[in-house]
Amino acid sequence: MEIEFDPEMHGDNPPMDAAFMAGMKPSRRGRPKSEAPKVEVKIRLDAKTVEHLRGSGPGWQTRVNALLGKLVETGQI
Repeated sequence: MEIEFDPEMHGDNPPMDAAFMAGMKPSRRGRPKSEAPKVEVKIRLDAKTVEHLRGSGPGWQTRVNALLGKLVETGQI
């Protein structure tokens, strides 16, 4: 069954001519760009340490990052 264009049903759609298409903007998907983007690193940790951190629940990587940041700020590492 082929559906045909029905002007009564679809008459309120704007024409997709060159002028209409020129006004279109590409959609941006995903998160906005961060002013301070994170850097992905690979680090090897003891299994017990990782188990404990993951056991602390969602957001454990963010909490580790915050703690490391505080240690850097205070000159402890």
